[in-house]
Amino acid sequence: MRTLILLALAGLGAQLVDGSLGMAYGVTSTTLLLAMGTNPAAASATVHLAEIGTTLMSGASHWRFGNVDWKVVAKIGVPGAIGSFLGATVLSQLSTEVAEPVMSLILLGLGLYVMSRFTFKGLPKENLGKPLRKRFLSPLGLVAGFLDATGGGGWGPVGTPALLASGRMEPRKVIGSIDTSEFLVAVAASLGFLFSLGSQGLNWGWVLAFLLGGLVAAPIAAWLVRLVPPRVLGSAVGGIIIVTNVRTLLKSDWIGAGGGVSTAVYVLLYAVWAAALTYSVRAYRQEKAAEAETPERQPVSA
Repeated sequence: MRTLILLALAGLGAQLVDGSLGMAYGVTSTTLLLAMGTNPAAASATVHLAEIGTTLMSGASHWRFGNVDWKVVAKIGVPGAIGSFLGATVLSQLSTEVAEPVMSLILLGLGLYVMSRFTFKGLPKENLGKPLRKRFLSPLGLVAGFLDATGGGGWGPVGTPALLASGRMEPRKVIGSIDTSEFLVAVAASLGFLFSLGSQGLNWGWVLAFLLGGLVAAPIAAWLVRLVPPRVLGSAVGGIIIVTNVRTLLKSDWIGAGGGVSTAVYVLLYAVWAAALTYSVRAYRQEKAAEAETPERQPVSA
């Protein structure tokens, strides 16, 4: 019972972060299951089965608060489902040890771009509202879906920074659309795992615990993302992308950093992240104050 309560709380926390930042549910939940000794395929299957319910609730909540672009959901979600099904079926034969640091390096670059752009310039508006092309969204969905199934998480960490970096959507709509389209990815990945593994290694009590925790958090996260200013949200998302992928690189065979070096790097990263968030909040307040002081134009009488 203690384990189930712990998993439910982990699911609640993971969904609260995922629903408000567009990433981290799979990564957080899978990491916990692996630490408990679950094999990678069973851990990813458990998380994706729970995500069928959490992503459905999250998508409905984001739609309710106007955070979803349905054209983007369709263009990225369908290829994402194809990629996740393929990833689930080959997970037992595929090694991601080499590919993981390469992808983390790419994501780190995107994270640095996103955090610096939103921190110092706010929401990019020159491309805001322009349509995202299918030739961009389809390959992105395919790759993100494949990595999500094989790595136990990756749909948000790949899709969210790529859409944010395009500057064509508000952060809240990026997050809402990514979370909504993840329902298709979760269903396809779950089917792939069930076809290839059956129910071997699955603990349905754990699935239910993750699901219940996520269902509680989903509407709260969707409401929260609507209230957070885009500039601050962009800095927050950029920071979590950077920290997550630096952690992966430090633990990879490329670097293999020791505990002391890793601790020093994390302290520096968190300090920079905190400074960026502080700067974003102050800049946002200054912008709102300037808007309040600007007198409204009076209509010219004939």
